[in-house]
Amino acid sequence: MNEERLQILKMIESGKISAEEGAKLLSAVETTQVAETTARQAHFLRVKVYDTRSGRATVNVNLPLSLLDVALKFVPKDTEYLKGLDVEALVAAIKSGAHGKIVDITSDEESQHVEVYIE
Repeated sequence: MNEERLQILKMIESGKISAEEGAKLLSAVETTQVAETTARQAHFLRVKVYDTRSGRATVNVNLPLSLLDVALKFVPKDTEYLKGLDVEALVAAIKSGAHGKIVDITSDEESQHVEVYIE
């Protein structure tokens, strides 16, 4: 339980504020926390592919998460990078709020390094 809620409950318990006032304060605290969480939500899927021999980026894509479902229709399912990767689980993680680097794959055969971030 966070500090603000605990303080409000203690004020109700000690009689400094009524239960009704406490309920309003708790509601306001919750609304503020939801707004802060929403502001921190990820907005972009960033995909970077590097040539492991030269170190140069060969692909650098920044995709708004709102277009994720559309973009997945264009990803070839038989590509080397997706072998052994549960794409459905990855999409579920993204939609549930995953952040940071979520994929880091190196293909020695194709001399490629793929990184996928949620930011």
